[in-house]
Amino acid sequence: MKQYIQQLIIDAHGKAHEAGDLASPEIPKVEIEAPKFDNQGDFSCNIAMVSASAQKKAPRKIAEALVKHMVPSKEMLRKIEIAGPGFINFFTEPSAWHPVLKEIHEKGEQFGKSSLGQGKKVQVEFVSANPTGPLHVGHGRCAAVGDVLASVLSFCGYEVHREYYINDSGRQIKTLGRSVFLRYMEIFGIETEFPKDCYQGDYIRDLAREIQEIKGNDLLEFKEEDAVYECARFAAKQILRDIEKDLMGFGITYDRWFSEQVLYDEGKVDAAIADYEARNQLYLHDGAKWFRSSAYGDEKDRVVVRSNGETTYFASDIAYHQNKFERGFERIVDVWGADHHGYIPRMKATIEASGHSKDQLDVILINLVNLLRNGEPVAMSTRAGEFETLEDVVKEVGRDAARFIFLTRHHESPLDFDLEVAKKKTNDNPVYYVQYVHARIASILRNSLERDIKPDERKDESVSRLVEPEEIHLIKAMARYPEVLENSAIFMEPHRVSFYLMELSAAFHAYYNKHRVLTDDAILTQGRLNLVSAVKKVIGNGLSLMGVSSPEKM
Repeated sequence: MKQYIQQLIIDAHGKAHEAGDLASPEIPKVEIEAPKFDNQGDFSCNIAMVSASAQKKAPRKIAEALVKHMVPSKEMLRKIEIAGPGFINFFTEPSAWHPVLKEIHEKGEQFGKSSLGQGKKVQVEFVSANPTGPLHVGHGRCAAVGDVLASVLSFCGYEVHREYYINDSGRQIKTLGRSVFLRYMEIFGIETEFPKDCYQGDYIRDLAREIQEIKGNDLLEFKEEDAVYECARFAAKQILRDIEKDLMGFGITYDRWFSEQVLYDEGKVDAAIADYEARNQLYLHDGAKWFRSSAYGDEKDRVVVRSNGETTYFASDIAYHQNKFERGFERIVDVWGADHHGYIPRMKATIEASGHSKDQLDVILINLVNLLRNGEPVAMSTRAGEFETLEDVVKEVGRDAARFIFLTRHHESPLDFDLEVAKKKTNDNPVYYVQYVHARIASILRNSLERDIKPDERKDESVSRLVEPEEIHLIKAMARYPEVLENSAIFMEPHRVSFYLMELSAAFHAYYNKHRVLTDDAILTQGRLNLVSAVKKVIGNGLSLMGVSSPEKM
């Protein structure tokens, strides 16, 4: 419908210029929007306002000239009005929306799919939590956003690769090994001071007991440095195994788990540093090697190699992102916690310094999750927040509720996650609200079969009976689905899918509360079955992209 109106305006513009009603042949990009209020029509265009400068004419006069030369199809539009300073409002015929149902039924699971990405290779790296402790509820939000974004991008024609970057090198891993070794020593009655910068959770004691069961007291005979290394390697492996298990339980799988340590083992960090030196991107100051990141918009230059010869985390980040482009990715998406906001300029700088466009890197920042129970903050456990682990949340509320609720707010906004609401079978629970529509329609379709109402070959006749405002509103809502997905991909905002599903569900509830689907009128019933089964398909498609189930019964 938007394409039809756009072409109508373009044709009218050309005719108006030829007739001398418009001075300039210049036509701006035609933007078609859906007005907020029904009395403003189904679509509106502001072309008259944005053309005023080129045409040297009042916007309303421009709008009058355009409307004068429009020849709309009576089957598509029932009227065109000029409003306010020059908005052109278009009012469609209800029947113009009916073909949408046919498209939904013909395309089925492919409805909404597009070629927007044109096969461009995109890598989405998300979660990437350090293997130093269990995943918490915040990681769950990162997982949901990253995974659903990857699904949307794929559905919109991108070639998508999901990746988890394992930070298994450096200070934090050494701290993990030291934490486990100190708890290991405690098992044998050796009194030690446990520093505050060590990992405090009970999971550290569990790991110490595990390694004691395997190694006995052997590590006590090791040099402390070697014992810490053994503990670090063992603990990181166990924690990573649990992370992978938790993510699989959350419906997340990856194409690759990429080890930071491999970048060092294969000499890729040294190669990246050498590349930057060859490009004159590094300089020496106080014995350290600094990257000229301020030349690319960062607030200051950054240390890559310390004066003692040790590389910084930044060095491996440079090497990792260079490696992404070496693997052929044309666009890379990093999903980070909101506390990494200050890291974006320096990473954009490395992309540009490496010979790529900084626009090839997109960073999505995930804000905090406030875990609640009946509106009250969940008390943090002294056991390093074990209560708020992703595993605990999924066990309590289920995968579907967790994934959906993580996407009920824009990822840059804090999210209140109420455990009790997530378990309710009421409309207060957003995932139940949407899934119930799918199950309700499945029930209606089962009832129609029990009443021996078979598919009607006269679909055009039955669909033509759909004239109620609520019916047309439902079809309009479904017609927006492909655009919602494309905008979700363009703006990297997967929450648009959950928002849309809730809006479509609200439209269905409003319709169902006012109109019977199974009526005494056979043809009308066929039309309404056609309508609601289309809603069921679109709801199912959207939930599938979100990694959420579509129940037939509830």
